[in-house]
Amino acid sequence: MDASFLKTEALQMRFNRLALQLRWQASRLGVIGKTGLGLIVVSTIYFFSALLPQESDLQRLKERAETLQMQEHAKQNPGETEGGKKLSGDQALQVFYDFFPRIDSSPFWIRELVQLAKKQGVELNSSEYRLVSDGDARLARYEMVLPVKGRYPQIRAFMSEALEAIPAMAISAIAMKRENIASDRLEVRLEINLYLNK
Repeated sequence: MDASFLKTEALQMRFNRLALQLRWQASRLGVIGKTGLGLIVVSTIYFFSALLPQESDLQRLKERAETLQMQEHAKQNPGETEGGKKLSGDQALQVFYDFFPRIDSSPFWIRELVQLAKKQGVELNSSEYRLVSDGDARLARYEMVLPVKGRYPQIRAFMSEALEAIPAMAISAIAMKRENIASDRLEVRLEINLYLNK
């Protein structure tokens, strides 16, 4: 006899012994105990399959609600900051420019776009990048051309998540192409501008 056969036999015996013990314990529970155990199992399955996935959605909705409340407050009280003091024109302009990411952070935002594309199952092919800086302007424009492939819902989810994750980004043009009517895959050319603070 070889060792693997003995190991298999030992595991089989342990499993049989455990199954017998479980059957014996279950027979001792009675109807109420079995019902309670069943409810515990069902509630555990429900927690992991229904409630836990909703936790991230709930957190995202809470953050969105806070953002909307702050925007509404800003509309009702123009010129005020979180501290409640009025800003001068130069201060308000500086706050505006501080919203945009720094020009040296562009590799981070490109990586973020690539990760979002992977997350949504969108194929991101060779991209074109160009930094456009108008002389004395305080903002630079990082122009990106992203040829992507995927199904329409995937591409739409990618664009939506990208705009939400990178608020200083704008989609300036979209060109879609489908090989034939029956195909569910699209080839999309996205022209994106990322505005950066010099």
